[in-house]
Amino acid sequence: MSMLQNERRKPQVSPDQARLEAGLTPGQLATLDTMRQFNWQLRFVRRPLFQAPIPVLFERNGGRFVVLEPDGSIDENPSLKLRG
Repeated sequence: MSMLQNERRKPQVSPDQARLEAGLTPGQLATLDTMRQFNWQLRFVRRPLFQAPIPVLFERNGGRFVVLEPDGSIDENPSLKLRG
């Protein structure tokens, strides 16, 4: 087995997750890694034309969501409207 196959500290990122994470800033990726430890999930990323991507994370039960700002901070009261 190669060294990469023995690595268990970080889970492998699926191709779908890699696409979602593409274009996120280092601050957003660091916050995302921390939030995953608390069972938050990156569900989608809005990509408005000519603007920075807007990653949206949901709590484990899906009842609450937050937006990651470009600097990696968390907007707990986003003005983002979700279809439902």
